[in-house]
Amino acid sequence: MTANTKDVLISIVSPVYKAENLINELVRRLQVSLETITHNYEIILVDDRGPDNSWQLIAAQALRDPRIRGVRLSRNFGQHKAITAGLEQAKGEWIVVMDCDLQDQPEEIPRLYEHATEGSFDLVFARRVERQDSWLKRAGSHWFYKVLSYLTETKQDPAVANFGIYHSKVISAVLAMRESIRYFPTMVRWVGFRTSDLNVAHAERPEGSSSYNLRRLLNLALDIILAYSDKPLRLTIKLGLCISATALVFVIITLIRYLLGYIWEPGYTSIIISIWFFAGLSLSVLGIVGLYVGKTFEQVKNRPIYLVDELVNLQ
Repeated sequence: MTANTKDVLISIVSPVYKAENLINELVRRLQVSLETITHNYEIILVDDRGPDNSWQLIAAQALRDPRIRGVRLSRNFGQHKAITAGLEQAKGEWIVVMDCDLQDQPEEIPRLYEHATEGSFDLVFARRVERQDSWLKRAGSHWFYKVLSYLTETKQDPAVANFGIYHSKVISAVLAMRESIRYFPTMVRWVGFRTSDLNVAHAERPEGSSSYNLRRLLNLALDIILAYSDKPLRLTIKLGLCISATALVFVIITLIRYLLGYIWEPGYTSIIISIWFFAGLSLSVLGIVGLYVGKTFEQVKNRPIYLVDELVNLQ
């Protein structure tokens, strides 16, 4: 059964990276779940140019059912740019974004859809209860989102990631944001609209491990902070004012002691310490400013967010 792109009710967008052993099972479970809602759906799988045979499997599934659609990027652009590529192809009134590793359960999609439509919500975040991740990943995620909430001044929940259901007007608003640095959870929270969340089951990863190692997580965190917050710059100004105030107090105390005759010999040690301290602080501040300048430079290049190599069942 084919779905006319003009009356697609639900679009599934899933970025794919090194998932050749999961794609067939992912598609099977998605179709079983979606058929309980509607026959008019589409499944958009975005191959983020992994080193395996994921694209061949996506293409084979697309040949079997025209409602399964594939986007192959020209190179590895990263998960959130791959999500953007899929969202720009989605035609559904409702769009579900989910990872391909089957930790997000396809069987939860009917509950998300029901919660959104019956509650008249524009977006419903899937809140993962009893996350099936290592304690180290959970602890790291907790503190990452705590710092991110503080710096971006938006509510960030470590139990919420990409998985959720979003009305097309929400996705249109997200796609209107043309930042080169993409982080879907923060972007979709920024646009607002009527929001809710729903507790969902979270499964163990069937195989392999996350492609986000510590280095990639730190780089992602830095990109997000620089892209969505100017708070580090404002904190730098506050730090400078605090140091200036402290220095002023120190100058007054030193001047009084000098006038009272307690200081009779210059302090070599204090001078050296002051020089090194303020030199290090100045370099740190310049480094923060330089990072922002660098990200601004990337943005003004106005390069495409991603490039598409091949499309299947899409125009």
